[in-house]
Amino acid sequence: MTTRSEEARKDGAQMTIVEHLGELRRRIIISALAVSAGAVLVFIFYDSVLEFLVGPYSKITEGTRRCGSEGCKLIVTDPIEGFMVRIKVATYGGIVVALPVVLFQVWRFVTPGLEPKEKRYAIPFIVSSTLLFLFGGFVAWATFPKALSFLVKVGGGSVETFFAAGKYLSLISLMIIAFGAAFEFPILLVFLLLARVISTSQLRSARRYAVVGITVVAAVITPSQDAYSLFFMAGPMYLFYELAILIGRWMKR
Repeated sequence: MTTRSEEARKDGAQMTIVEHLGELRRRIIISALAVSAGAVLVFIFYDSVLEFLVGPYSKITEGTRRCGSEGCKLIVTDPIEGFMVRIKVATYGGIVVALPVVLFQVWRFVTPGLEPKEKRYAIPFIVSSTLLFLFGGFVAWATFPKALSFLVKVGGGSVETFFAAGKYLSLISLMIIAFGAAFEFPILLVFLLLARVISTSQLRSARRYAVVGITVVAAVITPSQDAYSLFFMAGPMYLFYELAILIGRWMKR
């Protein structure tokens, strides 16, 4: 059974504001259900996920006199903090697990503004967006030990560091999500090119401003605020900017 908004899409008719809002609500509900299902899955396998996330902390502290060969462990200072940490990790993990579903809902919501021949990019959009997010998460994971080591050492040798589980897991989870979201940058540019909001000539002429803008954005959204993370976020984002220009020129053919 098709909804009125879906029939309007097929007929090429314009949707009313009320229909747009109803369609938006439907897509949000589906996305929320997907995130909830992903969160339940991560909640079940929490121990394995936790061991994975604690890896960078254990790596930089292994072999130290106060932590031993297996590295330091996270601490909790509140009776309910352990449960809240589990909920937090499950929520962040649910977002990552449900990403393909969420991206598909985004695509379904925005496709009425595209030409029929441009709607065929649905599968490439979802696949490339998912892979770019995972690549961004991988870069965050690879650079996090360096960033964490910097944050530990910058406090000075007289400061003893023991990380609370909630704050540490929030930091590494937000790092992964921030890098993943930043690496969606070329998808946004390509979509704007498809929608004819911008052109490749405008992107080429705005290169200098793009470098400054990308650096500022990377500095703002990087949770750890260290130079390593800033460089490894801003560098790929500019490369993606140039890639979007090449893709835009190819789409014109």
